[in-house]
Amino acid sequence: MRVLHVAAEIYPLVKTGGLADVVAALPPALAHAGADVRLLLPGLPPMREAVQHARTVIDFGTVFGAPRVRLLQGLMPGTQLPVYLVDAPLLYQREGGPYQASDGRDWPDNLQRFGLLGWVACQIAAGAVDATWAPRIVHAHDWHAALGCAYLRAHPASGVRSVYTVHNLAYQGLFPIEDHALLGLSAGFMSPAGLEYHGQMSFMKAGLKFADRVTTVSPTYAREIATPEFGCGLDGVIRGRSASVSGIINGIDSAVWDPSTDSAIAQLYDRTRLAGKAACKLALQRATGLAEDPDAPLLLALSRLSSQKGLDLILSALPSLMEEGVQVVVQGTGEPGLEAAFRAAADAHPGRVTAHIGYDEGRAHRLMAGADMILVPSRFEPCGLTQLYGLRYGTVPVVRRVGGLADTVQDADAQHLADGSATGFSFDRAQPAELVQAVRRAVALYRQPPAWQALMRQGMASDFSWDGPARDYIALYEGALREPG
Repeated sequence: MRVLHVAAEIYPLVKTGGLADVVAALPPALAHAGADVRLLLPGLPPMREAVQHARTVIDFGTVFGAPRVRLLQGLMPGTQLPVYLVDAPLLYQREGGPYQASDGRDWPDNLQRFGLLGWVACQIAAGAVDATWAPRIVHAHDWHAALGCAYLRAHPASGVRSVYTVHNLAYQGLFPIEDHALLGLSAGFMSPAGLEYHGQMSFMKAGLKFADRVTTVSPTYAREIATPEFGCGLDGVIRGRSASVSGIINGIDSAVWDPSTDSAIAQLYDRTRLAGKAACKLALQRATGLAEDPDAPLLLALSRLSSQKGLDLILSALPSLMEEGVQVVVQGTGEPGLEAAFRAAADAHPGRVTAHIGYDEGRAHRLMAGADMILVPSRFEPCGLTQLYGLRYGTVPVVRRVGGLADTVQDADAQHLADGSATGFSFDRAQPAELVQAVRRAVALYRQPPAWQALMRQGMASDFSWDGPARDYIALYEGALREPG
């Protein structure tokens, strides 16, 4: 089974969200399960610098407005998986993020930057690039890689199938439709049956329409995006592909996220030795300026600061949460208004609330180890990883019952507490009062240490490694390959 994964991010080299974690962990898990896996990534500076033993495979010359485009092949540091890099300095070698400049504005040539990524995927699939290897499956991730599915439809490669994974339907890769000539696709692809979307051109729609199989990162999200509430205007397209759409829950890298071996945290612990978590909590309180109170429930929000993630609900709920005697620690970046509001909340509640505007991976591990609960009140959530990290670290999730949060957290109601299957607390409506009620239920159980520790241990026993998802993806690939072309 030869599989080419195409994506714009990979942890730890380039990361803006959970996509990078998935692309870092799923391909090695597939390789461990027996697949022959390679990666295709844009030659962004951190990737270009990190890939080992890079050599030129082919020089494409001038394409997509770039005067020189080469395809390099090397090895990913750590996993040693083979990786292709699209080396196009004019398009990728620049300061700023993968999609935006330092001022937060989208790069004006993103159409060419990510159209090129999809085009190269098609060239590799067709065997026109590497005489020694061609994939049977091209697995494209999110809108940045989606155009590869359209190129494969325009230029089918014998025996090759495409899989497209939606990590977040809200980010669709929209561009002026009059720029379609830059892509080299025929005008027929710009109709409503193709990439056209309300007078624009949607890369996301290219994946949804032209991939042989479409996946999302949780079963519940796969069902939700077929509805107007969660479909971001594409629910009709998704319903039209219903027989080809499925959800596979993400895993986490259980070697990176493991409190029994995590060198970043104050003291190691596991589900049979929970004393270390109390030491991590004290270390976190000291490091962040929170009051050193072992009895105060410590709530964590580790998230992009956005309304999608429900961070505004936490702010609205904060006065009521303070009445419960909790402490709150926040880490993330995002909407300027939310960043400012969390700074103000920290100033208003010294010793009770602290906010770190920014992202630090080591600090994220220390926060996860030291907190008692993690808040994930998302308005929508394709999968979510922080609740999985929370379960792994005995940091009990408090989540809104949507998407992957509904699939991974079992509410601690009376029935599930009684049968030992509870792992966290859930609520239904995106309203501050419902979040507060869920936290109150959690705090009430926290005040009962034996019951709380049983809940922690149940969550820590959950298996969210990539082994199961890797098997599911291989089965999906095999099903796609059995279908006639």
